[in-house]
Amino acid sequence: MLRREFIQSASAIGITSCLSRPLFARTGASADYFGLHPFIDAHPEAVFIQTTDIAAKTDTAAKLSAGKAYAKEIFVLRDTPGISLASTIAIKPNLTVTFGTGNSDAGMGIVTDADFMEGLISGMQELGFPAANMYLREGNMLADGYCRDDYAMTGYPQMAQRLQVNLTDFPTRKIYASSSDTLEPGTEVIWTDCPEGVVFKRIGYIAPIHAPNSWLLNIAKFKTHGMGMSLCVKNLQGSCVFPYIRFCNTLAEIQAYPAGVLADFQPDLPARIANLHARHVQDGVPRWDRPGQDSTGGLGMEVWAQRTCDSHSVTTAGLSIIEGIYGRNGNGFTLGPGPNGEAQDCMTNMLIFGKNPFLVDVIGTWLGGHEPGNFGLFHIARERGLCATFNPAEIPLYGWNAGQPALTPLSAFNRTPLVTTYLRRDYNGGNEAEYHLVNEPYHYSAITRREKNGAKPALSIVGTIGRSGNRPAAIIQYALPHAGVVAIDVFNAAGERVDALVDRWMACGMHMAAWNCRRETPGSYYLRMRFDGAIKTARIPVAG
Repeated sequence: MLRREFIQSASAIGITSCLSRPLFARTGASADYFGLHPFIDAHPEAVFIQTTDIAAKTDTAAKLSAGKAYAKEIFVLRDTPGISLASTIAIKPNLTVTFGTGNSDAGMGIVTDADFMEGLISGMQELGFPAANMYLREGNMLADGYCRDDYAMTGYPQMAQRLQVNLTDFPTRKIYASSSDTLEPGTEVIWTDCPEGVVFKRIGYIAPIHAPNSWLLNIAKFKTHGMGMSLCVKNLQGSCVFPYIRFCNTLAEIQAYPAGVLADFQPDLPARIANLHARHVQDGVPRWDRPGQDSTGGLGMEVWAQRTCDSHSVTTAGLSIIEGIYGRNGNGFTLGPGPNGEAQDCMTNMLIFGKNPFLVDVIGTWLGGHEPGNFGLFHIARERGLCATFNPAEIPLYGWNAGQPALTPLSAFNRTPLVTTYLRRDYNGGNEAEYHLVNEPYHYSAITRREKNGAKPALSIVGTIGRSGNRPAAIIQYALPHAGVVAIDVFNAAGERVDALVDRWMACGMHMAAWNCRRETPGSYYLRMRFDGAIKTARIPVAG
């Protein structure tokens, strides 16, 4: 393209008005804000997978290194408005009771790995997160006395002390009311109304979760449980205070709560649940017809799934992560299909993450060897507007390597079968094993979303990364309506090509490229994308 043609095509779409201030000024000033990598931030509909290369679950150094490197790729500092570094960071690992096994071989697969967490938090601190503003939170630490004895054995208290973050020093300002007799003295509770609640009218969360000016990081463990897979969605039930945290309580157990607590539940709860369960059985939700009110039956699962969705209807996690350096099968704790009835761990070497915890869990469930469509939780979440789909093939999936997301087919990732006790088919002649996969085929045609017809290629800048006195790199996203060869080049104001970013066949979907402009002189630069006879351009002003 000649310089004249390039400038004319740029003017035709008005790129000179795209950006009024320089994106790439040199700066040595300290950042006041942080955020997620711009591509992650721009795509809440996507899920990302980073593979790790750790030989054994006991390799502390490798796990620390993986966590720190991951933090420095996922989080970025900003000197433009984002999430203030003065904000409170609430971190919710899976830190449930380990039944005295602690950080031993038997206990490690129960909780989010402490070494990875230490690496991740230290990486965040090196980026500029103040340690005093970071709070690790787990509701089970306030629930029962025997639980607390476990935490000293997990490695978390020692890690928190080394990093000077908050774990056991809960705030002392009390803001709870009628249900105060059920709560740990001195614990601050953030009460949150649940206007669309099926089960709850109000839920109590451990401060600073739900506090103003707080940001929530949700980090689950890759493991199975009686509810299926215990991943990001289930992990956040541990952000609630006792007894609200007991999402798996039966209707009878809920109705036995103290009056002050029961007032926070819907008064017609039994009828609501019975009607919803009957409708979902009629709609053909798999296994929902299994008898029993407790968590081994479909009615009990209806209670748990609706409580879970109630909480997620009022809770927003900034990022949800499944720590899958190693995975565990069994009942979510120490029991499983292994020798002597023990749970089993295996190296799975992946981190699964994204902004929507339900979509992250759909992919995590598939990677655990199950078919997500067979789990009632996902049906109810879609019904309640918490996710657009539970078909794993419809979720944009990106492999994450050294800060670069690459659109990747689901089939490219290895699956590790992790068996569960979920809604076992052991009645009416069923003979399913106690620990089993929930992998029967599911036909997603009824829930499939169709892409819009007439989609066109698109090009835009979603943000920048990199600081320390240098110009940051531009994060560029481009959408292709179908597969084909795409070329993206950078030109200066004179129409001279100064860089070639992409020139190859790419699959249909959204992709990312980055331009490092550190070698270029200040001025106006232009992106040009060529695809299937179409040309898209965008302006990048670079300041000195």
